[in-house]
Amino acid sequence: MADINEARATFDRYDADGDGQVTPDEFKRAMAEMGDPFVTGPVAEAVIKAKDTDHDGTMSFDEFWQALQG
Repeated sequence: MADINEARATFDRYDADGDGQVTPDEFKRAMAEMGDPFVTGPVAEAVIKAKDTDHDGTMSFDEFWQALQG
């Protein structure tokens, strides 16, 4: 997914409250809505932590985009 518009649309699905940050709870909920009910709280926390380069406990769009760039 190298297209920034697609990435933004995907990020917006995760960012339920529209504040520009994805929390582990938002990530878990979005994954369940997209058909993956097996993402547990600890898994969601690990995914967010892996992408959270500023260590604030959430994932911003910039962090999401950077992770997609590899």
